[in-house]
Amino acid sequence: MERAASCLLFVPGNRPERFEKALATGAELVCIDLEDAVPPAAKDETRATVIAALPGLPCERIAVRVNGMRTEAGLRDLLALKDAGPLPLLLVPMVESAGELAPLQAVGAPAIIPLIETAKGLAAAVEIAAAEAVVAMMFGGGDLSAELGVALEWEPLAAARGQFILACARARVPAIDVPFIHIADPEGLAEEVRRAKSLGFSAKAAIHPAQVEIIQGVLRPQPSDIEEARAALQAFAEAGGQAVMFKGRMLEAPFMRRLERLAAFGESRNA
Repeated sequence: MERAASCLLFVPGNRPERFEKALATGAELVCIDLEDAVPPAAKDETRATVIAALPGLPCERIAVRVNGMRTEAGLRDLLALKDAGPLPLLLVPMVESAGELAPLQAVGAPAIIPLIETAKGLAAAVEIAAAEAVVAMMFGGGDLSAELGVALEWEPLAAARGQFILACARARVPAIDVPFIHIADPEGLAEEVRRAKSLGFSAKAAIHPAQVEIIQGVLRPQPSDIEEARAALQAFAEAGGQAVMFKGRMLEAPFMRRLERLAAFGESRNA
């Protein structure tokens, strides 16, 4: 996943007229969905439609969510995409063990984002995050909330989010948060994105174009944040890498990693 990506916008695979519109929102990643958005009877037709459309889309901004690797539809997705050309970034739903990623690794999938959507998957999240070709992980709160018998809201899933974040941190891969389902509540979305950011999520999925700007506005570092990070890094360097006071707070080596990421974000935007 692109290091600076903060929003992943889902678009149904059976609505190809929406692909370009999704890209036009400015979302860093657009995920064409072959799974939940597509009814079983339309899987084969949708798969063919998506494969035909992929060559005309910017590969660096496109991901495809295949069906689960424990389903026939998922295996058909994987083989058809492989035969059609270079594999795109693949989102894999309902992953519950690192071994489930073996079919993707066998066909040389260059980049995989597992979705952790069950209690079993959450228990194996550390091993899944560390698996070959995994470039990020996504917290699938919808299915998990159903399994737990709770609402898809922040508080009931707070403990699960914390466990998920720790697994991603241990493997040093970015964490993507579940979409906010209340499309007509922009204030609620902004608040949930702020909470996700404070917990350590670097990106959040979206299910409607109107959500993209809000998500990116919260998660993308502001120019002032980047400039302050650069100034702090310079002050720390001038102190010889030892603890130094900067604008009323103490700078020490453990805190500099976050500032280095902020400065690197600024460099990536200027490249």
